[in-house]
Amino acid sequence: MSWVSVTVDVSEADSEWVQTLLTEAGAAGLEVRDASTPPMPGVRRPSAGEAIVIGYFEQAADADDALGTVRDEVPGARAVVEGVVEQDWSVAWRERIKSVTVGRLWVGPPWEKATAPADKVCLFIEPKMAFGTGDHPTTSLCLAAVDSYLASHPGCSVLDVGTGTGVLAFAAKKLGSGRTVGTDNDPVAIELAKECAEENGLSGVELSTKTLDEVEGTFDFVLANILANTLIALAPLIAPKVKHRLVMAGVLVPQADEVRRAYVAQGLVSAGDVVEGEWIRLDLVHPGA
Repeated sequence: MSWVSVTVDVSEADSEWVQTLLTEAGAAGLEVRDASTPPMPGVRRPSAGEAIVIGYFEQAADADDALGTVRDEVPGARAVVEGVVEQDWSVAWRERIKSVTVGRLWVGPPWEKATAPADKVCLFIEPKMAFGTGDHPTTSLCLAAVDSYLASHPGCSVLDVGTGTGVLAFAAKKLGSGRTVGTDNDPVAIELAKECAEENGLSGVELSTKTLDEVEGTFDFVLANILANTLIALAPLIAPKVKHRLVMAGVLVPQADEVRRAYVAQGLVSAGDVVEGEWIRLDLVHPGA
């Protein structure tokens, strides 16, 4: 089957609205590239502060209609209709996924089980539709924080906000955390995270779509590997959950000051940053800890 795509470059703030417009226009599938989703090799990346949303259509006429709708509803969007070259995405996807070793942790896809290192704490993550196999800098930055914090705080409580595949929550549990909670507003991500838990023989990680105000208690260690604008919006909800340390990633270096200010305004104190390429991890602590 031949497909036609509508490719839209748009601000991160308008990404979800464009996804809705393309879906309502009859898109059979969507691809979203943003700061939290590393593209496959050779695939164009979005500009800083933007996302690329691609809708796939069976009929060229439907794609043309969708293009017009997007241009009318989102004047700042840059949109184009293109033909799609067919390829075996399952093979291409596997070629992109790489294992990663961070401290005591090794994270990789299930098809690398046979070659996983015996001297590491191993996690096998099936990427599917929810990202987070560990090979993106934002995830590896968080994994390093998990490894370090659990080494000095065994049995600590952990909250992973925007858990995706659950990789950070599972890493914490494998390294000896106590109560461990992973939340995500995407029910598909939660279902996939539960499958990953089964794949790894893990139990005791609370996975749900609960909002932060529905999650009981505070946590020694809070992780949030999500987009900068979402981190800023969630500051009044995330900060009160922090009993000791908060680690945030999904942030580009130029966005760091704004994100940090949002949490300092909630009473937390900066505890340093870690930079990897264009990405930065922000660490903050509760002043009373």
